[in-house]
Amino acid sequence: MEPIVRPVSNGPDPQKFRQVLGHFCTGITVITTIDDGEPVGFSCQAFAALSLDPPLVVFCPARTSMTWPRIARAGLFAVNVLAEHQRELARRFGRTGPGKFDGVAWSPDGAGSPVLDGVLTWAGCEVEAVHEGGDHHIVTGRVRELGECGAQRPLLFYRGRYATSVKSEGPPEVVETLLGWPNHADWM
Repeated sequence: MEPIVRPVSNGPDPQKFRQVLGHFCTGITVITTIDDGEPVGFSCQAFAALSLDPPLVVFCPARTSMTWPRIARAGLFAVNVLAEHQRELARRFGRTGPGKFDGVAWSPDGAGSPVLDGVLTWAGCEVEAVHEGGDHHIVTGRVRELGECGAQRPLLFYRGRYATSVKSEGPPEVVETLLGWPNHADWM
């Protein structure tokens, strides 16, 4: 029997799309690099681990981003995972314009990309591939270096605002231990 093919609609209302998907909680990262001797970066909530072998991550900068072309040109970047006390950094790096690094302490990773002081953890990466994805780019990065993990809680983004509540009660769930679990065929 032939599958029923239905015409594709124009999609949902953008406000409804944002409202519904805003119910998916994400972490906040700041993607950074050095371009032409200057540190640059932007806040990014569209970030995820992609592959264990090889170690890959993915992030999605807006096509209108003025920082992304500089990161693309550098070819190297650091992913800074923000801790719950770093809301101001998320706001600072979420705006457009110069001066994002004014007064911000950082140190270089092995390739020279800025690792912001006080982050929960970080990863040093190089751009592996870039694809178009609607009004964003889909950037795959190969992880070359990993930072230590702090004890703080992460800064989260949920329903259009920052959040910090993450409850970790009882023993770890399978999902929490997935990266160390050898039988992870259905998950990363």
